[in-house]
Amino acid sequence: MHDQFCMPACSDAAGAVIAEAEETLRQAVVKEQARARRSERAAGRRRERQDGRDRKSAAAAERRRGGEERLRAKAEQAREALQERASQLAGAAGGSVLACFAAVPDPRKRRGRRHSLPCVLALVLTAMLHGKTRLADITAWIAAADQEILAALGARAGRDGLRVPPCARTVVRLLALLGAQLLAGAVAAYLAAAELAAAPAYPAGGPALQPSLHCDGKEVRGAVRTDGTSPFLLSAEAGGIVLAEREIGAKTNEIPEIRRMLAELNERFPLAGWVISADALHTQRKLAALICEDLLAHYVFTVKGNQPGLLAALEQLTWAGARRHAASGKGHGRRETRSHLLIDAPESIKALFPHAAQVARVIRTRTVTRWTGNGKKWVRVTKTSTETVYLVTSLTAREAGPQHVAAYIRGHWSVENKIHWVRDVTFREDSSRVRAGSRPRVLATLRNLGMGLIRQAGHDDIAAAIRAAEHDHTLLHALLRLTPAP
Repeated sequence: MHDQFCMPACSDAAGAVIAEAEETLRQAVVKEQARARRSERAAGRRRERQDGRDRKSAAAAERRRGGEERLRAKAEQAREALQERASQLAGAAGGSVLACFAAVPDPRKRRGRRHSLPCVLALVLTAMLHGKTRLADITAWIAAADQEILAALGARAGRDGLRVPPCARTVVRLLALLGAQLLAGAVAAYLAAAELAAAPAYPAGGPALQPSLHCDGKEVRGAVRTDGTSPFLLSAEAGGIVLAEREIGAKTNEIPEIRRMLAELNERFPLAGWVISADALHTQRKLAALICEDLLAHYVFTVKGNQPGLLAALEQLTWAGARRHAASGKGHGRRETRSHLLIDAPESIKALFPHAAQVARVIRTRTVTRWTGNGKKWVRVTKTSTETVYLVTSLTAREAGPQHVAAYIRGHWSVENKIHWVRDVTFREDSSRVRAGSRPRVLATLRNLGMGLIRQAGHDDIAAAIRAAEHDHTLLHALLRLTPAP
C-alpha cells in the first residue's frame, strides 16, 4: 500500500521539476535571443554610425584635397603673377639689380679683381633682404651663402667648380672705396625707371588727386665725416620709394641742394603735373619758381617763422567763407582732429609768394591719454592741445579741393613713416656701428634700394617680406629681378 501511494507522487514531482527546468531553459533561450537581437541592433547602429563617420571622413578628406588643390593653384597663380611682375619691372628698369650696380664705376684697379662690383653689392643687398643689419652679420652671411645664390649673383667659380664668395675684407674695402653719390644716383635712376604709376593728368580737368613727391632729410646717426659732422641725406620719395637722394655738405644746407636734386630727377623722371611737398624750411620763392616754371609741377608748402611776412599776411586773412574739410584719426594713445580751411589766394599773398593759387589753414586738435603714477596708484591723465598751421599751394580751385590738399599734407608724412622709420627700425640704421668713410652712405642707399624693390614687387610690410624672402627663393629672385630659380 505504501509503495503504490508514493510512486505517483514521485512521478508528479519529477514532472514538475522537468517542467520548471524546461520553462527556465525556454526563458533563457528567449532572453538569449532577445539579447542577441539587441546586440545585433546595437551592432547595426554602430555600423551605421561608423559608416556615417567614414562618409564624413571621406567628405572631409575630399574637401581637404580640394582645398589643398585650390591653395596650390592659388599659390602657383601668385607665383606666376610675382614672376610676371618681376619680369615687367626688370624690363622697365633695364635688368636685374646686377644691371643697376653695373652702372656704378668700380673704384678698384683692374689688376687683382676677383669679384665684380655688381656681385659684391648684390650679395650685400641680399644679406639685407635676409634680415642682416650689422656689417659683421652681412659679411658672415656672404661667407656662408649657398651655391644657388652665389651662382645667381655671378660669383666666380673656383678650380673645383664651386662658387667662391668674396671675403669680409673685400666687402668692407669696396664699400669704403665706392663713390656714394654715384651709387645713390644709379639706384635712384633704377627705381625711378621701374615706377609703373599712372601719369598725372596735365593740365588737370578737374579736382583730383595727382601723384605726389615728398622731400625731406635725415641724419645718419653714428656716422662721422672727416670734419666731425654727421652725414645728412636729403631724399625725394613717392609711395615709399626713394627716387632721388643727395648728401648735404658741411658748408651748405638743404635749400640749394633740393633745387639741384629736383632738377636732376626731372631729367630722368619728368615731374610735370606732379605735386611736390616739403617742410617749412623749403618754403622758398626760388624753389616755388623752379617747380612751377621749369618742372611744370605744383607745390604744397607749410608756412612758418622762416617766412615772417607771408605768415603774418596769412594770419590776418578772413577765413569765414572758406571751403572746409574735416578728418580725424586715433592710435598710439592719441586722438587727432584736423580741420582744413581753403580759400583762393588774394593778391596780397600772390605778391609775396610766386605762383600762389590757394592758401590753407589747418587746425589740429590732439588729445593724448596716458597713465601716470608712483607704482602704487595710477591716474589716467588726458591732455588736449591745439595747433594752427598755414599752407600755400600753386594748385587752383579747379585742380584741388580741401580734401585733396588734406591728402597731400598727410601724404607728406610718408617720408617719415615709410622711409626713415623703416630704415631706423627694420634695418637698424641708427644702431649701426659703421661710422667712417662712404660706408654709412652706401649702406643707407642699399637700404633704400631694398625697400624700393619690396614695394615695387607689391609688398607693403617690409619686415614681413624680409622674413618671407629668407626662406622663399622664388620671392627672393623676384625681389632681385633675377631669372626664376628652377
